[in-house]
Amino acid sequence: MEILVILVPLTLALGGAGLIAFLWSLRSGQYDDLDGAAWRAVAEDQPPEEAQG
Repeated sequence: MEILVILVPLTLALGGAGLIAFLWSLRSGQYDDLDGAAWRAVAEDQPPEEAQG
């Protein structure tokens, strides 16, 4: 039972840190362009130029 004295505040502190990190990521614009990264992953690259020889 004494372990709860340590675990409950630790859980609340870690949860609060996660919430603060999530709110910071929202305010800094991390979720503004969700489609751009997806399209960049599947977009075709430029074909390699043939070797000059």
